[in-house]
Amino acid sequence: MSETIIEAQHLFKQYRTGLVAVKDVSFTIAPGICYGLLGPNGAGKTTTIEIMEGIKSPTSGTIFYKGASLGRRFRNEVGILFQSTALQDYLTVRETLKLFQRLYTQALPLEQLIEICNLHDILEQDNQRLSGGQKQRLLLAIALVNNPEIIFLDEPTTGLDPQARQNFWQLIRNIKQEKKTVVLTTHYMEEAAELCDAIAIMDHGKIIAEGSPQRLLSEHFNDVYIRLPRQLLPEQSQSGEIVYTDKGEFVEIATRSMDRTIKDLIELKVPLNDIQIRRGTLEDLFLELTGRDLRQ
Repeated sequence: MSETIIEAQHLFKQYRTGLVAVKDVSFTIAPGICYGLLGPNGAGKTTTIEIMEGIKSPTSGTIFYKGASLGRRFRNEVGILFQSTALQDYLTVRETLKLFQRLYTQALPLEQLIEICNLHDILEQDNQRLSGGQKQRLLLAIALVNNPEIIFLDEPTTGLDPQARQNFWQLIRNIKQEKKTVVLTTHYMEEAAELCDAIAIMDHGKIIAEGSPQRLLSEHFNDVYIRLPRQLLPEQSQSGEIVYTDKGEFVEIATRSMDRTIKDLIELKVPLNDIQIRRGTLEDLFLELTGRDLRQ
């Protein structure tokens, strides 16, 4: 098996307005993994994904699929779940699947698609009556109709309730077990941590960090967070050894020396019964690297 299924070499994308959305982006994706592309609004990740999917052409640079330029083989072996997709009205889920099956000379059997995406309970339901989670399961089945080697999922769980999101994560895990390659964009850092074997964090058109979530956290971010009720912390402590972030009713202290911080709290006579301690997460790292300012 090839060590690389997708390779991006020096991608640039400049629009007619002069905006440079992607600036010299290069990376490789190994087969059979889930690769996450993360970034705040305007970071360039959507443009990068659309170039990878063959929807947009780069101003310069190249995408290779299994060592060759994007072409017929890529189109036959790719599946895409777009960020927003309109389904045909007045068709049932079963009829929709059959419609998309007819677009390919080789397609997965209907029963296999139904099983993979857990569609048994909605087969005779009209597309217009599907909930958000049900619609995403159907769209995932459509992306899998041609039994693709690589699947692009563009923010697939946005707007879903926590239960539907968890159920969709399990579907993605099932796909990974089939040794398919998944390329995922998401705003949910927990989702990336749960599903991705490797991630790239983009900002201002460039990749600013890349690797496994665990390795990035260990290399870039060793903070431990101590959280406690706001009223327990004396006002003067902010100007002393303890620097905290005000979270309303709580404060959060980021520290690389938990023993030292606990000792400081004890010296300030802060009760420790109600403190909570957690390790830094991918979301903490994301905010540290990309900033906390609101992006439009």
